[in-house]
Amino acid sequence: MNHPEGAPQAGNEPALAGDEPALAGDELALGVAAGIDRLLSLLRWLTPPDGLSFTAAATLASLDRSGPCRLTLLAAQEGVTQPAMTQLAVRLEESGLVTRSSDPSDRRVVEVRITAEGSALLARRRRARAERLTGMLARLSPGDQAALAAALPAMDALTSQRDRTSTSQPLAPASQRS
Repeated sequence: MNHPEGAPQAGNEPALAGDEPALAGDELALGVAAGIDRLLSLLRWLTPPDGLSFTAAATLASLDRSGPCRLTLLAAQEGVTQPAMTQLAVRLEESGLVTRSSDPSDRRVVEVRITAEGSALLARRRRARAERLTGMLARLSPGDQAALAAALPAMDALTSQRDRTSTSQPLAPASQRS
């Protein structure tokens, strides 16, 4: 497997500050993007089969985390078209996982809200993943465990960047931003 120069590799102790030069710019972005790909694959493997698609689960998680949301904004946040999100919201509503309601002043506006059943399903999925992940984490070296724990705030900061940017367009590459 190809790792960017200086990036910690599975089974190796993470580089401590000052041990190796930090990754910069595009090299860091490529390393993080590749790591996210591997984490998504791990997430899918950790999740028990329950008939919920990755997009449906991500939509429920967004609603659980952020509260009720307009269907159009939810579609943009999850990277799907409005018609696709409408179909997904209908299926989730039929399953009792969300409710949809129209704005009385503008019937075109649809708000989606997670139900208690939807929140409970997410909690069960998270518990199942955590149970499987616990064993994997126990087999890592103390240094790798510490590196993962230390990375959690940075992962939160990275994911919150999406919340602060327009959901209709991804951030431009650093070289194109002013």
